[in-house]
Amino acid sequence: MLRNLIILCLFSLPIIIILPYQAFASSRGVTLPHEFRGGAPLAGACSAAVSVHGYKCQEFEVTTDDGYILSVQRIPEGRGGGGRPNRPPVLLQHGVLVDGMTWLMNSPEESLAMILADNGFDVWISNIRGTRFSRRHVLLDPSNPEYWNWTWDDLVTHDLPSVIELVFKQTGQKVHYVGHSMGTLIALASFSQLGKKVDKVKSAVLLSPIAYLSHMTTALGVLTARAFVGEITTIFGLAEFNPKEEPVANFLKAMCASSGIDCYDLMTAVTGKNCCLNASTVELFLRNEPQSTATKNLVHLAQTVRDGTLSKYDYGNANFNMLHYGQSKPPVYDLAKIPHDLPIFISYGGQDSLADVKDVATLLDSLKLHDVEKLHVQYIKDFAHADFIMGVTAKDIVYNQIIAFFRNLH
Repeated sequence: MLRNLIILCLFSLPIIIILPYQAFASSRGVTLPHEFRGGAPLAGACSAAVSVHGYKCQEFEVTTDDGYILSVQRIPEGRGGGGRPNRPPVLLQHGVLVDGMTWLMNSPEESLAMILADNGFDVWISNIRGTRFSRRHVLLDPSNPEYWNWTWDDLVTHDLPSVIELVFKQTGQKVHYVGHSMGTLIALASFSQLGKKVDKVKSAVLLSPIAYLSHMTTALGVLTARAFVGEITTIFGLAEFNPKEEPVANFLKAMCASSGIDCYDLMTAVTGKNCCLNASTVELFLRNEPQSTATKNLVHLAQTVRDGTLSKYDYGNANFNMLHYGQSKPPVYDLAKIPHDLPIFISYGGQDSLADVKDVATLLDSLKLHDVEKLHVQYIKDFAHADFIMGVTAKDIVYNQIIAFFRNLH
């Protein structure tokens, strides 16, 4: 039952709703990789899931302008080594309640990170604030509620620009971006904001894009989102949403009981019927995830479900919104402002209960002014939400298309 409650956390509370800060100007903003700092490498995703397969891997850190210290992994070349210099950099961005390990769950022949490295790309893996490798701050400790006073607005404004700047400074090249679920949400919102490093992005790949969520087909997802909008602060009274702790587990049990949903098959009930997951990969996934996030972040994601718009955090009071934004309602992210010549590749599935085809259609409509030759769309009838990052057929169906998309730009 606990395992299935964890799945609910991963795919109902966040990704349903999926599912910082520019680097300091000082030299501490971008640090050298751990392996070059004169000491033993710090334990991280490199040692846990990359080096064991024979790939070179480097651990980096970047400090945001509000003091969060983010962990970033780099796979600079393929398993065979060598290859041409100045490999094009690719940044992989995970969703909510998970971390960069989600790109490394399958075998090297089936994991996007290693496939890209073996095909001549310089691969970078981001881990947002609050996840296991990114729980440090220059002043705050995660036990301090102020550490968790953020939403995905902050990832848009701060985390993503910080990591893009890191990759750009280290490689001297514009970055190919790949996001899944909430990783697509923060990219779309960020690229619509002038000055948020979109000028250093060469292209964007959006897998199971989450921007509009009005047509989710999971009743459990809608129910949970409503609970977060209306009651979450009184239910938990917690700044950190940790799916492994008792208050969250109790909340999830209540959701299961009240919804009438079979909590023993939550991955299907919430994400849709994933066609192509390997049982051993799911086991590994459950051993590594979920990760903590800010409760406030989940409230903001739930607001996205409720309101049907892509907006900044709603403080729930016109006066408070006026104080923060200078207007009574939170500003809307205008996706039409994404540079029309930015190459974009969107891939979505017909069985996805979170990134529903109708909501993806709304996203595509918001991009209707985009240069036709720069927007590429792939529809996969049998894929659901998790197939894009863990599906055993994803290489042949999706990843090869991504590689071709990138190569056509060089």
